[in-house]
Amino acid sequence: MSIHIVALGNEGDAFHQDNRPSGLIRTYLGRSPLVSGDESSLLLNATSTVARPVFTEYQASAFGNVKLVVHDCPVWDIFDSDWYTSRNLIGSADIIVIKYNVNDKFSFHEVKDNYIPVIKRALNSVPVIIAAVGTRQNEELPCTCPLCTSDRGSCVSTTEGIQLAKELGATYLELHSLDDFYIGKYFGGVLEYFMIQALNQKTSEKMKKRKMSNSFHGVRPPQLEQPEKMPVLKAEASHYNSDLNNLLFCCQCVDVVFYNPDLKEVAEAHKIVLCAVSHVFMLLFNVKSPADIQDSSIIRTTQDLFAINRDTAFPGASQDSPGNPPLRVIVKDALFCSCLSDILRFIYSGAFQWEELEEDIRKKLKDSGDVSNVIEKVKCILKTPGKINCLRNCKTYQARKPLWFYNTSLKFFLNKPMLADVVFEIQGTTVPAHRAILVARCEVMAAMFNGNYMEAKSVLIPVYGVSKETFLSFLEYLYTDSCCPERTSGGGAEREREREREGDTESEADSRL
Repeated sequence: MSIHIVALGNEGDAFHQDNRPSGLIRTYLGRSPLVSGDESSLLLNATSTVARPVFTEYQASAFGNVKLVVHDCPVWDIFDSDWYTSRNLIGSADIIVIKYNVNDKFSFHEVKDNYIPVIKRALNSVPVIIAAVGTRQNEELPCTCPLCTSDRGSCVSTTEGIQLAKELGATYLELHSLDDFYIGKYFGGVLEYFMIQALNQKTSEKMKKRKMSNSFHGVRPPQLEQPEKMPVLKAEASHYNSDLNNLLFCCQCVDVVFYNPDLKEVAEAHKIVLCAVSHVFMLLFNVKSPADIQDSSIIRTTQDLFAINRDTAFPGASQDSPGNPPLRVIVKDALFCSCLSDILRFIYSGAFQWEELEEDIRKKLKDSGDVSNVIEKVKCILKTPGKINCLRNCKTYQARKPLWFYNTSLKFFLNKPMLADVVFEIQGTTVPAHRAILVARCEVMAAMFNGNYMEAKSVLIPVYGVSKETFLSFLEYLYTDSCCPERTSGGGAEREREREREGDTESEADSRL
């Protein structure tokens, strides 16, 4: 295995080339401990009339048993006189070294303008080293500052050398002298690194060729094994009900507080969740008007059970959010108010576990008549406008489809401004949403709204890097635990008709009970 290095350029001073010391390549080969062997010169162009040979070939051993062949060309005229030879040498090179003297600016620009474009076309993904040799004139110490202009008129600046290296994708080195440090450690370290990389690449290619040659001898037909039985993928259980149920206990984003008739705080809740299951709360929180509902029983239930208090001097008013305090609701019915925490837990769990609700109310109210009275009020709260409330048997109702999904659900509030307390700005449009649902269903949203972030106190939040349709699909999953991208941007009327058909079916089933 061998390594081929091609060195181009003259690192000596243009005005003192006759008595110049040994060149960069020859000095490295003579001093490097990794290189051994006798060097010999070979004139590749014996008929040349110039005083120096066009190419000088050095042969040595590197790393013990690796043949090292170096072609050193100090004259660039070979690219004009013998382009075939120079192109073959560059094409077969494993490493290319371009060297120049920092005090010969004329030659540098001649090479850069005339020969560097030719080298770029002939390069074949091999490493290139740019070596700037010498100390700039009119300087006591070597200066590598790109902003230095004291010698810019006659010397090649560091900036020009770095720019040349960028054009070739090369490694730039400044060698202020040809001593042991700059030759052995600085230049030699970089050169030996590329030599090791070239050896690794050649070894890898050799192994690939050997494998290819072995694969062509005695080709065997493929032996197909029986496919293993694919494991059954189990869908992850939904956390939808538990997420909303946990929202009741964590008390985040609370926007409504219930009080008993004695003006003592009883429970905290969220308008969006209450309105999602009850037209009574929609009427109470002005989401819908009496003209929209057109059901006297729902209007009467709202007036008999609840009253909103907006008195600024209210004794139990919360001081946590002075800018947007929670709405204060007085529960007029004392029995209903005593069971309000159980009723809210029932609503946040999906509003279908009637048997559990009845058992919880019986633990607080010993009289069976009082229990039936509270249960009937809960049924009135969850009543659908225009439907007859015939839910006599709680066990039968519990076994059927949860009310959460066929009555007014969270889909009704998706991408609608009703009760919205945050607006996302995406692709020039706005998407309203509700912090309580986002915090309950998404840990990232919970961290954003509850942490020390700008979005926690902002109403308008910009969204980048995602389309509006994708973001709406994400919100639909948070609100409904399902996602259908084709329905996200439209189909609202169709979903309303679907819920109405489901409500009619359930009402007919109730009437048969």
